[in-house]
Amino acid sequence: MTRPMLPTFRGVDHIGLTVPSIDEALAFFVDVLGGEAYYGFEPGHGDGDDDTAAENFDIDPSSRIREIRLVRMGNLNLELFEWVAERPGQKMPSLDGAGGHELCLYVDDVDAAVAHLKAHDIEILGDKLALEGPEAGPDAFYIYFRAPWGLLVELISYPHGRAYEREFKRPLWNPSRPDVTL
Repeated sequence: MTRPMLPTFRGVDHIGLTVPSIDEALAFFVDVLGGEAYYGFEPGHGDGDDDTAAENFDIDPSSRIREIRLVRMGNLNLELFEWVAERPGQKMPSLDGAGGHELCLYVDDVDAAVAHLKAHDIEILGDKLALEGPEAGPDAFYIYFRAPWGLLVELISYPHGRAYEREFKRPLWNPSRPDVTL
């Protein structure tokens, strides 16, 4: 049974992340993780001079954009936002709270990726763990770390597939299966 899909849907264009500092985020995503910095926007977008920003972006009308930058991370585009807001000191929501989120990056070798992050003094959370249940598979592991400003990031690898794939005709997309399409 096919389910209706959003008409003309082709894929995810980008994920937007609010960061406390564009410079810090670029240093992390480009210098540590190897992304490519692309174009940016400066004040003028969502400038809060009228109700446009509040209406279109559901933000406090007093907030102002300091800068927006695009970064390419392999097949993922990130849109980084730095805001000047009247709500200083906001804490990143934790994964178990409403609004909590993570960014998950597929790597071929979790140990090599962790060694690289440690060499850049990135905080690693816990130990490498085997994927379990429907995600289990030979050499399937994950581990979490934090970006310098607190963003929770997961590294994941399952080079020989995962258990759930035995039940589904079409597996979820992953870098090791370029044949899987929408």
